[in-house]
Amino acid sequence: MPLSNVNDPVFSTEMMGQGVAILPKRGRVVSPVNGKVVSVFETKHAVTLTFDNGAEILIHVGLDTVSLNGQYFEALICSGEKVKIGEPLLQFDIDKIKRQGFDLISPLIICNTASFKEVVSFTGKEVKNWKRSLSLLKINLHNRERGLCVMKEFPADFLWGGAIAANQSEGAYNADGKGLSIQDVMPKGFSGPITEEPTPDNMKLVGIDFYHRYKEDIKLLAEMGFKAFRISIAWSRIFPNGDETEPNELGLQFYDRVFDECKKNGIEPIVTISHYETPLYLSKMYDGWLNRKLIDFFIRYVETIFTRYKDKVKYWLTFNEINSILYEPFCSGGIYTDKDKLTKQDLYQAIHHELVASAMAVKLGHEIMPNAKIGCMILAVPIYPLSSKPDDVIATMQKQREIVFFADVHARGEYPAYMRRFFKEHNIEIKMEPEDREILTHTVDFISLSYYMSLCETADSAQKSNSKGNILGGIANPFLEANEWGWQIDPQGLRYMLNELYDRYKLPLFIVENGVGARDVLVEDENGQKTVLDDYRIDYLRDHLLQVGEALEDGVEVMGYTAWGCIDLVSASTAELRKRYGFIYVDRHDDGSGTLERYKKKSFYWYKRVIESNGKSLSEGM
Repeated sequence: MPLSNVNDPVFSTEMMGQGVAILPKRGRVVSPVNGKVVSVFETKHAVTLTFDNGAEILIHVGLDTVSLNGQYFEALICSGEKVKIGEPLLQFDIDKIKRQGFDLISPLIICNTASFKEVVSFTGKEVKNWKRSLSLLKINLHNRERGLCVMKEFPADFLWGGAIAANQSEGAYNADGKGLSIQDVMPKGFSGPITEEPTPDNMKLVGIDFYHRYKEDIKLLAEMGFKAFRISIAWSRIFPNGDETEPNELGLQFYDRVFDECKKNGIEPIVTISHYETPLYLSKMYDGWLNRKLIDFFIRYVETIFTRYKDKVKYWLTFNEINSILYEPFCSGGIYTDKDKLTKQDLYQAIHHELVASAMAVKLGHEIMPNAKIGCMILAVPIYPLSSKPDDVIATMQKQREIVFFADVHARGEYPAYMRRFFKEHNIEIKMEPEDREILTHTVDFISLSYYMSLCETADSAQKSNSKGNILGGIANPFLEANEWGWQIDPQGLRYMLNELYDRYKLPLFIVENGVGARDVLVEDENGQKTVLDDYRIDYLRDHLLQVGEALEDGVEVMGYTAWGCIDLVSASTAELRKRYGFIYVDRHDDGSGTLERYKKKSFYWYKRVIESNGKSLSEGM
């Protein structure tokens, strides 16, 4: 919250400097900066630090806690010591302090306000409350005349919403003529072996039963105020094997009903054409996208859905996280050959087929739907050098190109020059048809992306160790915390990535996935209603959306934001439901038990307020 809201005559008037106040949830304070301890109060309830840039910060735990005379407090550092981000400074007994009647609202103040303009946001192993406070300080550096902790509104046409995928939510894997997809034989997600046929332990066979509950779910999304809802069409629901000449009418009718329900509730559907669900028959019989024949099968499917839904869907994405085929070729590209047996020649030939198919879809879409907007979708991961060594910087450049290569072709309509050297050094010769180069010139209208984490890279093989939970490989950042599944949390990386992509392409960007998987616990609130108190999710999303606001201030054109897994669904990477992302809790568990009932989490109401305020509420309650 702003200091002006603090019930204290010294802090509320900002006599000591400018800052914010937070309510600590754990009984300790860690350093939010790299710097030096100036002093620790004798009563051990406050500490002052200097940043490396000379600015001074006061951290004061609670109001009037000086009168406790150090009782319940312990200092973990001494004056004059150097401290790093995340290093513990003070610890205290929250419960005992509260029982004494003290307010634990804690000011965080930049004391020498002349240095205020030098303050930048910090990354590292901060307690999230401190990190959010520092983010707010940064956001308002250029906006101080309007008062601290004021968030500007997002653009009036900003598309707020959420995202799911057919294979992780619909269930009904064999209903109404649907054929099998590769997901029906991936009971353990990326992390386990595929099966010959669907098995009962595959959570995706039922998913969250969106197929039968879509009306209820879309109504809940509308209650949150969604402007947009990203979903995918299951290719094998339209063409069960993938190579038929006539589509499955019952499958087409299902998506008619879904899009009509979206329209009824004022929600714009954002549709992914292929989201990790290649028909299993195409995978087994043709080896997926390794075979050029898939281009024709895909375009027949694309023409069918473009023609059918041209008056119902305006925004389309061709392939979900298209660059992930380099790391998960079966899931992303339907390539049935074992990953360990695939060469770089194989992978980049399959990639070429997808790129041509994507460009053909863009061309076809613009012909059938002149007013439609068709984009690509990449797994966006900023790569940082592990050190400032030139070798590490070059290694980072090369790693980043693994990601931007796909966007380069989609946005610029040709293979980038740097790939010529890459192909030469790896003995790769892409087999192109004469028309391929012209087809690739049909570029996308916007670039969409998922964002979950960042990584580091080094040229030193001795320091290389893959970051847990990340399909791209890469090295964990020593300054970042990670969630339970090893995904490192880096809100500022999102701002960085948005700026990098916009500077590179000057095309609108759309964040179509972002969120944090966590174990949620269903509890009863004070009114006896079942809910989840998911403050950790609110913190994560707020931190990232504040950085989207920063990118907008930087001049980046961001079309919208659809939070991933807005309704709990089956995880793609681990195929489990305990890893939950949603604003809406689904009562289903990894053993298959549960009622499939839906319950609104605390974050449901928080996100509703964010949408209502068009982003202004992001700085409330800090």
